Amino acid sequence: MNAAPNLLMSSSELLKFAPFFQQQISGTVRDQDSVPIPGVNVIVQGSSTGTMTNLDGVYSIYARVGDTLVFSYIGFKEFKIEVSDSFSGDITLETSVDALDEVVINAGYYNTTQRERTGNIVKVSAAEIENQPLINPLQALQGRMAGVEIVPRNSLPGTAPSIRIRGTNSLRDEGNYPLYIIDGIPINSTPVVSRSLSAGVDPLNTIGLENIKSIEVLKDADATAIYGSRGANGVILVTTKKGIPSTGTLEARVYSGISTMPNRIDLLNTEQYLQLRKAAFENDGIEPNNSNAYDLLVWDQNRYTDWQDYFIGGTSTMTDMNLQYSGGDERTYFRLGGSYQNQGTIYPTDFNYQKITGNFNLNHTDVSDKLNLNLSITYGVDINDLIGNTILLNQPFSIPPNAPELFTEEGRLNWEDWIAVGQNNPLSGYFNESRAQTNNLNSNLVLNYKILEGLSLKANAGYTYLDREENVKIPTYSYRPSVNRVHESDHTNVKRLSWILEPQLIYDTKLLDGHLNAIVGVSFQKSSEILKEQSGIGYVNEALIGNLEAAQTINNDDYFNREYKYNAVFGRIGYNYKDKYFLNLTGRRDGSSRFGPGNRFANFGAIGAAWIFSEEGFLTDGTSILSFGKLRGSYGITGNDQIGDYGYLDTYEVTRGPSGLYPTQLNNSSYSWETNRKFELALELGFFDDKLSIAGSWYRNRSSNQLVGFALPSMTGFTSVQANLPATVENKGLELELNAQPIKNNHFVWEASINFSLPNNALVSYPQLKSSPYSNTYQIGKPLNIVWLYQYGGLDPETGIYTIVDVNDDGRFDFNDRTEIEELGREYFGGFNNSFSFKNLNIQFLWQFVKQRGTLFSMDVGRIGNQREAAIEALNPNSVYQIPTQGVQGLIGYAYAQSTSFFYTDASFLRLKTLSLNYSLPSNWIESLKVKKASLFIQGQNLFTITPYKGLDPEVPQAGTSFANLRSLTAGIQLNF
Repeated sequence: MNAAPNLLMSSSELLKFAPFFQQQISGTVRDQDSVPIPGVNVIVQGSSTGTMTNLDGVYSIYARVGDTLVFSYIGFKEFKIEVSDSFSGDITLETSVDALDEVVINAGYYNTTQRERTGNIVKVSAAEIENQPLINPLQALQGRMAGVEIVPRNSLPGTAPSIRIRGTNSLRDEGNYPLYIIDGIPINSTPVVSRSLSAGVDPLNTIGLENIKSIEVLKDADATAIYGSRGANGVILVTTKKGIPSTGTLEARVYSGISTMPNRIDLLNTEQYLQLRKAAFENDGIEPNNSNAYDLLVWDQNRYTDWQDYFIGGTSTMTDMNLQYSGGDERTYFRLGGSYQNQGTIYPTDFNYQKITGNFNLNHTDVSDKLNLNLSITYGVDINDLIGNTILLNQPFSIPPNAPELFTEEGRLNWEDWIAVGQNNPLSGYFNESRAQTNNLNSNLVLNYKILEGLSLKANAGYTYLDREENVKIPTYSYRPSVNRVHESDHTNVKRLSWILEPQLIYDTKLLDGHLNAIVGVSFQKSSEILKEQSGIGYVNEALIGNLEAAQTINNDDYFNREYKYNAVFGRIGYNYKDKYFLNLTGRRDGSSRFGPGNRFANFGAIGAAWIFSEEGFLTDGTSILSFGKLRGSYGITGNDQIGDYGYLDTYEVTRGPSGLYPTQLNNSSYSWETNRKFELALELGFFDDKLSIAGSWYRNRSSNQLVGFALPSMTGFTSVQANLPATVENKGLELELNAQPIKNNHFVWEASINFSLPNNALVSYPQLKSSPYSNTYQIGKPLNIVWLYQYGGLDPETGIYTIVDVNDDGRFDFNDRTEIEELGREYFGGFNNSFSFKNLNIQFLWQFVKQRGTLFSMDVGRIGNQREAAIEALNPNSVYQIPTQGVQGLIGYAYAQSTSFFYTDASFLRLKTLSLNYSLPSNWIESLKVKKASLFIQGQNLFTITPYKGLDPEVPQAGTSFANLRSLTAGIQLNF
């Protein structure tokens, strides 16, 4: 009889099959001082399997022998290790010179690292933005990113800022918005329509800064091509925070502070003002009377009010409270939280701005380690009472310093003293009440299923809904009594709804001596927007204002219901050979409902490559000061469909009379996609073990086949028709970034960084421009934002009035005499950031710098209305300003001078944008309170500005009286339980 077979294998035999079986690996991640690090990303390279360390630095993950684990965290070098039988799971991370150097970067459809990226992606982490007292999170990026211009338009809360990534590509303003992505879901980035805010409202306002994990900006073709036409103007990725596996963690943060106007314009005092007014009558030979000189004959000659103190001299208080809770195990963990923000005003009102946000994130991996689910939901509500008082913005600089009171002792508008001299109270409309409420929901569900080793199926689904109600109540007593107005109200309602579904197939494997990663996917997206504007006129009493059902007349001012459909097929192949050579190929076919049949689909794509030459043998002998070197480049074509919906159709509206239609739009079904060709070359260097790193990028983007409203002759009955113009706009430039760690020891660390951008925008081609409707707007070789000006002729020696030059001597002044050009764009800009850490204390500050031109506000010397203090120089015979006058010739001269370069000036500035101090309380101080972490912080915003500009705020140098930045100082505390 044969002996029974031995079914037991030896341990050595079992090891042969170990690579085919997953095992649970657990360990602790610590820093070089053996302190556990929470929140470290741990992933199995080449797969979707990943987790994070809990508050004690402990992690647990399933992997096979031979798999590579990748550990990454902000401020530490990325660490890779191959799983073996002897691997204990414990890891020590080394600090990194550059806080972003080896951290995983979100590139949208895939992740990469700073070392391995072939595209231009810039990242800002939560630590740099979460404590800033701002409403819009994008304003926290100012001065922190090369090539990214974010300029606030005014100081009113919620106003959408101007955002440009590597310049202006399109002749249409609405064609230059970047793509917003929140947790993988595209958001309509065009400002929400507002009657009170001409620039509109930014849809990102309802996101809480404390809930943002990072913001990445994708700039070049390699980084943006996977988004196709939507990424033509760059992509802004906002990633919200996720939970951490733990038994339960409560984070509480609260800060409070004040904001004030940081600057004043030196205006004329009463004595100076009256001196100029009297000189004007003498120069004109006119006798003052109560009609033309009421400020001299009727108003108090000794009265003085600094109207800047009155209108913008207040103190705005702010409070921000945030509470977050995280919990769960390695398989299922979540984060739930909310925040409240309240901001007052510097204006003489009691209105304010409030924002309430909520967030939820759930991450689950099943027991088979094949299915992963991630759900993210953010909901925000903001209530803005400030938007209706735009009348307050320019008043401080025009009211004479001896003007009478604006209000009576009872708090009503003072009409008597103003009507007595035939004038309207400057605050007419002051008692109009506005209220705008925005409700914004963003939700995202990502399902990832591992089909085979290295092959997974991913589904990304999202739904967004924005609803904004803006109501303005207009009572009769807000205006001059003799006008006989009735109670009125204005109503604006905007609804935006969108959904997206993106199934994707992801393949990741080792190939030869390299690593191959591929993505294939499909996008299905549908968006709709509804706008309704109405006015209610004739309310019986004030209490009913705003209730449209109680209005005697309801006017339907505007209405539209637009629908947009977008489909795409996309793919990307990335290959990494020996961790030295990297190649990415991206392709996308887009379809948009904004084009007519036959033009709806277009193909776009890009190629990106990188060579880490510091890994070559001739540089790895240990003698070179060069520790890292990479060359990278990219080229690609993206599209642009940022135009109105249904532009290819004839449209009609119902006539006010019975049973009739009239045309409102002329069709053109032949226009097609605007295209943007992007090219970039870059060099990245690291020295002295990466204690000093330098990166330089040169780019050239050319946008052609421009989509614009082509102007038509009036005889056609239409003002314009949508069409493609044969114009090409070029943006090219140089971007430099430097990061250094001059000092680092056990007690003190100094980190510094600087970014510098040298952009150049030009219209490089437009056949037959001179015969086109845009001949008076653009010029070949010049930027898009130019102003055509007359040549300043100096002061007329006989009259002392401003003059301009009749260039062609034809006896009249017209556009043919406008031969000088003023360029209004930024010549260069950037930021300088420093961080000092001494034991538990951290100090960080950011300087923002900009080189640009701007204008100063009026010097129409001698007329009613205050002027800059420099106007007193007009009394000097050698003054550069025209003589004090209030005559017609003086008015004409001043109007001409405004159309010359005379009032243009240097508006460059260097601003201390942020200054923060953070002190972490020693653990032995807080242990008895059962607090895991406690820190105190102070944050300053816009504290100091150095500029030659004589206006109010050089960041918005239009006419000199605009401003967008307040000086803020806040203090707060953060506690983790």
